[in-house]
Amino acid sequence: MALQAFYGSACCFHSHLHHSSSSITASPPFLAARRFQSCPSRKSLKLNCSSSGNNDGQDYLLDAPVSVGDGFSFSGGKYSEGPSPSDEWFKQGKMVKAYSIPGTGEKAKDPIFGLAMGAGSQATGDRFRWFCVESGSADNPPVVLIHGFPSQAYSYRKVLPVLSKDYHAIAFDWLGFGFSDKPQPRYGFDYTLDEYVSSLESLIDELAVTKVSLVVQGYFSPVVVKYASIHQDKLSNLILLNPPLTAQHAKLPSTLSIFSNFLLGEIFSQDPLRASDKALTSCGPYKMKEEDAMVYRRPYLTSGSSGFALNAISRNMSKDLKRYVEDMHRILKDKNWKVQTTICWGQRDRWLSYDGVEDFSKDSNHKLIEVPTAGHHVQEDCGEEIGQLICRIISRRTKI
Repeated sequence: MALQAFYGSACCFHSHLHHSSSSITASPPFLAARRFQSCPSRKSLKLNCSSSGNNDGQDYLLDAPVSVGDGFSFSGGKYSEGPSPSDEWFKQGKMVKAYSIPGTGEKAKDPIFGLAMGAGSQATGDRFRWFCVESGSADNPPVVLIHGFPSQAYSYRKVLPVLSKDYHAIAFDWLGFGFSDKPQPRYGFDYTLDEYVSSLESLIDELAVTKVSLVVQGYFSPVVVKYASIHQDKLSNLILLNPPLTAQHAKLPSTLSIFSNFLLGEIFSQDPLRASDKALTSCGPYKMKEEDAMVYRRPYLTSGSSGFALNAISRNMSKDLKRYVEDMHRILKDKNWKVQTTICWGQRDRWLSYDGVEDFSKDSNHKLIEVPTAGHHVQEDCGEEIGQLICRIISRRTKI
């Protein structure tokens, strides 16, 4: 058994290889005592990280104190006169038009009273607008970062600068989330999983003309795998962060399925704390800082369109997730599947059980990398480390 150790800044990595291979390095962590473990069928990799600094600079904190700001003021918080973190994030991105808007162009109306909906619920122009944040030179190989349900491109804020050194990294908000368009259901977009597959195809065609690597987290993984199965020749790598892989994963947790309930779901989907804070923090062991929570709340505070979209996608997920998970299971195990695929798993996920994940990885011959300290939203919990891990997976300078 070969042993290699890497020392850099405040962390060291120890690689234990059962067969001849080299290891991954990663950037210094912001969480103490972080460990990565790679578990493909014939290899084992363990990376131990320890931080020498304190935790004052963490963006995602365990047992974080209650913030003095309530997040409901767009000027930066209840007691702040500074700029809104959400506004600062928006300045970093741009709108990309993709996926033609079907229908007659009729203005969206309230389904109960028939009244005209606000601008946030209306489709604009002939194509939908997607909010995208790019980092790195456009001459570098493209890496598209895809958030889960429910989340935003903001979850990759710590990953983007790490990838930008060698890649053209792009994170975007799905339709219905963040700063992207949120049309009222039945007025151009119904938030079905099939529509998300088609719209993703249109967006990637706009973002990348060459082969692209895709990174996707959580419940949108089956959508991306379905897209990838149709466009294998366009993909260089596929990295799945805590995807729903087993039959037990094919059902939304109660925190999300509640939004699909008649009446009650429509009420809760308009509550920023339920739709954003609870949905993001109940799936792992951490709490967010107030300034980060404000970015996630912002869409639900500015318009009811975010809640209507959340309600619609939750209903469609509840109806079609099982079929999509089964399709993903079949696709990733198919002998004709030729896209290099890696699964990264945050083991403190409170929504998706780890049971069956290792068996799936072995049966499908895909690499599995465990992240013991991360919850469901892996990129939110340890963004810089995941960024370094993505770099190593894509570059193939070192075998995993």
